[in-house]
Amino acid sequence: MADHFPRGATATPGHACVAPIAYKGHDAIRRNVADLKAALASGGVDEGFLTAVAPASTGYDASDEFYRDEQQYVFAIAEALREEYLEIVNAGLLLQVDDAVLANMYDHLVSRGGLDHYRRWASLRIDALNHALRGIPEDRIRYHICFGSWHVPHVADAPLESIVDLMLRVNAGAYSIEAANVRHEHEWRVWQKVKLPPGRVLIPGVVTHHTTTVEHPQVVADRLIRFAGLVGRENVIAGTDCGFAQIESVQRVHPQVMWAKFAALAEGARLASNALWG
Repeated sequence: MADHFPRGATATPGHACVAPIAYKGHDAIRRNVADLKAALASGGVDEGFLTAVAPASTGYDASDEFYRDEQQYVFAIAEALREEYLEIVNAGLLLQVDDAVLANMYDHLVSRGGLDHYRRWASLRIDALNHALRGIPEDRIRYHICFGSWHVPHVADAPLESIVDLMLRVNAGAYSIEAANVRHEHEWRVWQKVKLPPGRVLIPGVVTHHTTTVEHPQVVADRLIRFAGLVGRENVIAGTDCGFAQIESVQRVHPQVMWAKFAALAEGARLASNALWG
C-alpha cells in the first residue's frame, strides 16, 4: 500500500485532532473563487467548477485525540468542509468534491479486515459527505473519485465494480471517474450491469494524466460514444482521469502536453457530438 499511497496509510500520523474542528479558510476560498470567476469572464466562459476535498480524503492519516468517536470525528470534518462547499456554490460555481482517498484505502483496509471492514469505513464517510452537501442542489455538485495522480504501477487500485455503489450513494448530479488510462479503461464494462440513476451524469476520463502521449481526437470520440451507448448520450460529459498537477509544484505532465490533451479532448467531444446527434 505504501508504494501506491504517498504519506502511507500505515505510517505514523503526522498530525492530530486535539480540539473541536472548525473551518478557517474563508479568505483563501473567497480569493480562489474570485480568481476563477475572473478567469472565466476573461475567456467568455459562462460556467466553471471549483474543487474541494471530501471528508474521506481529509484527516485519514491523522489521530483523533479529541472526539474519541470515529463518527463524531468524521462528521465534524464534514461540517467544517460544508462551509467551503457553500462558499463555492453560493458564488455561482459548480462544486466538484474530490475524493482520491476513498478508493485508495480499499487495498489497505481490505488486506487488514476484509471487504466489510473497508465498506464500513467508506460508508461512514459517504454519509458524512451527504451530510455536508445537505440542501445543495444536486445539479450544482460533481463527485470525483480516482486513485491519485502519482506515477506508480497502480496494481493495487480498487476495482470500480467494488466501489461504484458507494460512489452512486453520493447526492451529486455528476460522477467523474478514471476511464482513459491503461489500468481502468476496461471498466466501461461496469456500466453494462450498473444503471446510472435517473437525472445523473457520468464524466468519464477520456484523456489521462498518466502518460505524455496525447490522445488522438478520434480515440476520445470513440470512448465517449461507447459510454453514450451505455448510459445515454445526454448523460455523458467528456472529462480527464485526474488533475494534471497534484499541487502547484508537482506537475504530472508538461503544461504544453496538458493543453494539447485538452485540445484533443475538445476536438474528440465535437466528433462524438456530431456522431451522436448528427
